[in-house]
Amino acid sequence: MQPALSVDLETRLLIVDDDPGIRDLTASFLTDHGYIVDVAANGPAMRAALTRAQYDLVVLDVMMPGEDGLTILRSLDRATMPAIIIMSVIGEEIDRIIGLELGADDYIAKPASPRELLARIRSVLRRGRGVAAVAPARPSLRFAGWRLDPVARELIDPEETVINLSDGEFRLLLALVERPRRTLTRDQLLDLSRGENTEHFDRAIDVQVSRLRRKLSRSGGEELIRTIRNEGYLFTADVTRG
Repeated sequence: MQPALSVDLETRLLIVDDDPGIRDLTASFLTDHGYIVDVAANGPAMRAALTRAQYDLVVLDVMMPGEDGLTILRSLDRATMPAIIIMSVIGEEIDRIIGLELGADDYIAKPASPRELLARIRSVLRRGRGVAAVAPARPSLRFAGWRLDPVARELIDPEETVINLSDGEFRLLLALVERPRRTLTRDQLLDLSRGENTEHFDRAIDVQVSRLRRKLSRSGGEELIRTIRNEGYLFTADVTRG
C-alpha cells in the first residue's frame, strides 16, 4: 500500500498498548499510510520514547496492567506533551471523562478499527496545524479583565497570571468567547471545539465547562459561563479584540 499523499512524512506517532498484537497491527497500518510509528508496551517505555524523539501524537491505551493510561496521562506535562488520543473499552464513560479532563485531545472506543483510528489521528493533527496556521491573524480576546490569547494559547487573569488550561478547555473557552451573549447547544460546542467529525459526547462538555468555571471564578466576579436550561451555555461578558 502506498503512503497517503496528504501525510507529512515527518509526522511521528507513538502507540502505547500492552497487547503486542494490537501494537504491531496498528503500527503496520499507520506506517503504510505514511507515518513514522514507534511503539511502547507500558508507561516506562513510553517515557523513554518521549525522551528519545519528538512525537506529534500518542495513541494511549487506558486499560494496561500496572500503571494504567490515565495515570500515565496525569503524570505528563500539559505544556510540552504531544497530542493524545486515549483508547478505552466500550461503555467505560468515566475513563473518557477523566481522560478529557486530563488534557487528552480525543478518545476512541476499543476495540477500534484501524481506519477509524486513522481518521481520528488525521482529525486531531489537522486541528492542531489549523490553529497554528491561522493564529497570527487572530488578536487577543479581552473580557471582564481577562485576556485569551489565541496565538500563545494562553488565558491571563486580571492580575496577569497565566491560568493553565488543557487543550480541550482552551478550545471550548475560545468557542464561547468568540460568540459572546449567544446560547450555544452542547452539539454546537462539540462541533466548534472538537471538530465536526468527532463523536458527540455531551458529558465531556459539561465536565470541561465545570472546570472552566472554577478557573474563571474570583471573589466578587461575575458568572462568565451561564447554563441556559434545556438549551446549552452562554458566555455572559462583553468581548473586545486586540
